[in-house]
Amino acid sequence: MTIKSLLARGMIALPQLEEVPNDGPDPKMIRQDRVGKRDSYVIAAQLSPQFTARLVDRWQGLEAVGPAQVVPQSFAAALRLTAEQQELIDAQAAQLAAAAPAVEFVERYADSSGTKGFREVARLLGANESAFGELLLDQKIMYRLGGALTPHAQYMDASRFCVKAGTAQNNHAFNAARFIPKGVTWTAGEWAKHQVALRQHHGEAAHA
Repeated sequence: MTIKSLLARGMIALPQLEEVPNDGPDPKMIRQDRVGKRDSYVIAAQLSPQFTARLVDRWQGLEAVGPAQVVPQSFAAALRLTAEQQELIDAQAAQLAAAAPAVEFVERYADSSGTKGFREVARLLGANESAFGELLLDQKIMYRLGGALTPHAQYMDASRFCVKAGTAQNNHAFNAARFIPKGVTWTAGEWAKHQVALRQHHGEAAHA
């Protein structure tokens, strides 16, 4: 199927004609069709069986996960969804890459140090203490016991946290959660993923 036949069937929009510089001999300016992203996918699907096969695989994969996922109801919708998801993957990869140096720094810092307290880790991550505490509670990494953050047992068993007993100046005994080096590294990764999710959410809200 040619581009003209795709136009005739209304499957793609009429390309916009633009004058662009010609790298070859005269004329110096030539007219060129500018095709949008969605229509370029339609054309590619007609010209490349490999591209079409990949798209069909993706579509069937979405159908297989069940009704909780939005399944495209047309070929054009599947093309749009594929493009949107690829853009989202690219954005997430870029954000994780941007967070990588901070995580790497935390790993080096944790490897050369002992256990850390909540405020020390928040400061190390450049995190707001309130937001950091909410993450630990929301993800059920810690819970409050007598007003103090306390790690859940499975994370202590995984050697990410420990609890140390102490005595305040008024001789009041207390227990304090401490981040083991392995826990500092792991928590840094969880915080980085949380920041990526927030940026993604704000980006979607801005485009809504």
